[in-house]
Amino acid sequence: MLKPGRVIAFLAHFFGRLILSARAKAEKGRDSGAVVARSPHGGAAEAPGGADETVIEMIELFFFAYRDFVKDADRLLENYNFGRAHHRVLHFVNRRPGLTIAALLDILKITKQSLNRVLKPLLEGGFIEARAGALDRRQRLLFPTQRGRALANDLTRLQSARFVRVLDGLAPEARRAATDFLLAMIDEDDRTAVRAHLERAGAKPAKVRALLAGAEP
Repeated sequence: MLKPGRVIAFLAHFFGRLILSARAKAEKGRDSGAVVARSPHGGAAEAPGGADETVIEMIELFFFAYRDFVKDADRLLENYNFGRAHHRVLHFVNRRPGLTIAALLDILKITKQSLNRVLKPLLEGGFIEARAGALDRRQRLLFPTQRGRALANDLTRLQSARFVRVLDGLAPEARRAATDFLLAMIDEDDRTAVRAHLERAGAKPAKVRALLAGAEP
């Protein structure tokens, strides 16, 4: 069994193999029927769904990696009676203070009703505050409070520690491969929006920094 710390290294290594394999099969025009895979009982066995065994292993590793990645934060969230949905909302509001409801819905791909259920305890608990828009007073802009930023940053530190531990053991090209793999897993028509989000989140403008330094509950 692979140790959790080796999961990203495994994904980075097999990402290149997977792309090359897919290209080779496409060029040869092979039939997309069942693929022969290894059998635990000896001989050959049909891979589930006709998928390549390497792909199946990556799917399972992705599951195990995510399982261990989120459990670090889950323990802390339990202290506040929060779940992963609350964490996602708090994380993105903390990363992009002043985020509109519409922009948050677009990031999370959930309904407004679902968001309201998650947002309500965060607002009532003093983790997030909603401010009226400067140009449109009907617009609600979401900001983390001091308490919200503290919790969001604690959660980020927990999950960052796992990434740092793994990435420190990888060569620069392997890090890049891991990043390319994760980006490629996102729907193609949404990648531009994701890149734009990362750019915005990584460089908060002076106006936002000034707002954050202002009134806090």
